Amino acid sequence: MENRIEQVELKYLSLSDFEALKEVFIEIYGDATDAYWKKSELKQLIAKFPDGQVVLKVNGELAGCAFSIIVDEAKVSRKHTYDDIAGDTKFKMHTSNGNMLYGIDIIIKKEYRGLKLGRRLYDYRKELCEKLNLKGIVFGGRIPNYYKFSSELTPRQYIEKVRFKEIEDPVLNFQLSNDFRPVRILSNYLEGDIASKEYAVWMQWDNMYYQEETAQPSSQKTEVRLGLVQWQMRSYSDLDELLHQVEYFVESLSGYRSDFALFPEFFNAPLMAKYNHLSEPEAIRELAKFTQRIKEKMTELSIAYNINIISGSMPEVIDDKLYNVGYLCKRDGSVERFEKIHVTPDEAKVWGMQRGSQLKTFDTDCGKIGILICYDVEFPELSRLLALEGMNILFVPFLTDTQNGFSRVKLCAQARAVENECYVAIAGSVGNLPKVHNMDIQYAQSAVFTPSDFSFPSNGVKAETTPNTEMILIADVDLDDLTELHNFGSVRNLKDRREDVYTLERKSKV
Repeated sequence: MENRIEQVELKYLSLSDFEALKEVFIEIYGDATDAYWKKSELKQLIAKFPDGQVVLKVNGELAGCAFSIIVDEAKVSRKHTYDDIAGDTKFKMHTSNGNMLYGIDIIIKKEYRGLKLGRRLYDYRKELCEKLNLKGIVFGGRIPNYYKFSSELTPRQYIEKVRFKEIEDPVLNFQLSNDFRPVRILSNYLEGDIASKEYAVWMQWDNMYYQEETAQPSSQKTEVRLGLVQWQMRSYSDLDELLHQVEYFVESLSGYRSDFALFPEFFNAPLMAKYNHLSEPEAIRELAKFTQRIKEKMTELSIAYNINIISGSMPEVIDDKLYNVGYLCKRDGSVERFEKIHVTPDEAKVWGMQRGSQLKTFDTDCGKIGILICYDVEFPELSRLLALEGMNILFVPFLTDTQNGFSRVKLCAQARAVENECYVAIAGSVGNLPKVHNMDIQYAQSAVFTPSDFSFPSNGVKAETTPNTEMILIADVDLDDLTELHNFGSVRNLKDRREDVYTLERKSKV
């Protein structure tokens, strides 16, 4: 093209565009009387669905256009032809109560091809589909190079070869590159389409934001505010004093309208100070006696302050066996339990801690979440299983005494966010407990990690605290960004798994 492009505009179709549009149609389809839309037909189309008819103008000159209507999926999912959709000039197939956007035509003037202008028209359709809450976009796509191979390949075989880049088809390749998927073959679709042998491919793009109409209003949030407590280990005279500090943090996070409050692993360890005269296994079993009361108090606070509380973790004795457990206290009053699956060598040797077996996702009013206690985040299989069950946010309460131990938790948590395309929130304790055996010092820097792609921070860190300082951390995360990442990310870790080479399965599901 000789002229320099100074301006590209996307505008709604107007009857004043008729003459310019007619020239484009004649250039592409010939000058037969049925090769272009008549002015009366355009008028009908604009009247029926003005938002669906757009033109692209380059330096004020019409360069392309896109026409579409809304249809009922059930009526077009069966065999149909192009004439069934567009042959009736009153466009009776259009219905404002439909759930699919049907693409009638997209054309680009020859001199403007190769500039990716067609992508703008496809993107507009996708945005319109999302705006109108339609299920997706469908159309019958031509396969103009099929005539070259029709004697040796069926349409299905031809499509497969195009998908694997063995055959070049300019139309089908373009549609596939714009995230449309082939659904079925339509025969006798467009009369006179010799190049395609009158075949077309039913192409479909799915609106990942589509919400099916329901009588019940949806209460699930997509923008979620996470609240993390970086807890200072200090002496407490009794449980009531510790719970007073817990409520202080819950009230603070609730005041900022946080959806979650995450406490660290063994945040209640200061209560062991009065049992320092006992052996370490005996002392932690005494600490376990407070767990039920802490759970009950956090359940009350979750309701009172309208916030989902992740209790961190606490020791619990069941059938005379000691476990490291925690509770998700939801703001609707329900409570769910989680366990530490992998205990550290120190936990097993010093306290006699038993390994847990419960691994599950939790349904909340902010989507599905997972919770792994400290060491568990260093085992990628656990979080991958949760991700495959739909987890969007992984919470990790932890306790580390050295920077080395903290680095293991941090680096693994960041890896889990990238490989599972989810958010990961970690919260730990700081300070020291000189009067508690095996809990002398703590090191922590709580944080919220994200995947690493264009919608997220380049370093994968949404927010983090000052190291070794008591404070709260509040960060907003958007679940819709994850949905977009799953489908359109630079890389797609979950979708690109090679299940033909390897699989990951549970031994059991509790």
